[in-house]
Amino acid sequence: MRKQFIALLLTVAAAFAAPAAAAPEDWVQPPAKLPPVERGDSKQNLDFLFGALKVAPNDETAKAIEQHIWALWASSRSDTTMLLMTRAQTAMEQHDIDLAIKLLDAVIKIKPKYMEAWNRRATIYYIKKDYGRALADIREVLRREPRHFGALSGLGLILQELGDDKQALEVYRRALAIYPRIQRIPELVKELQEKVEGRDI
Repeated sequence: MRKQFIALLLTVAAAFAAPAAAAPEDWVQPPAKLPPVERGDSKQNLDFLFGALKVAPNDETAKAIEQHIWALWASSRSDTTMLLMTRAQTAMEQHDIDLAIKLLDAVIKIKPKYMEAWNRRATIYYIKKDYGRALADIREVLRREPRHFGALSGLGLILQELGDDKQALEVYRRALAIYPRIQRIPELVKELQEKVEGRDI
């Protein structure tokens, strides 16, 4: 059912000739500086961190946990992958979007299981308002990691851009269930809840 839903989204996105202006600042992205990654089982570490993220007592603790999750997602045992990702980030900072996409294309070609390349490219496509390609990359991210709150936030934003507030609300709620203290999403949920479901009487 979810695969059919994403496929439908791709079709709808392709049909939009003049999409509404995107808001890149709302897309949940990794921090500029990430903590070092400890050796060990990445999946086990992620499971532990997501458990801690759900019960984090305050925003400061949640943010620290979030950074460790991003560090694990960004980590790769391939020096080539990390070099290309660094160059892609530099290209983004220099506003060379086309070069950044080419570099991420290369990462995905040599290491298709590396989830963060798909996520970074989805972010770029979103900024370019190329929602069809952004959705395709988000699908790849969520297939590898259904708990990816960054990809979920991006999916919600695109659904809003496409006018599907109901599905956007559902996606944001999924993100909140994973990361209750995530920035910006609670406000979006409140706005959409009032819009889609009406105010409580």
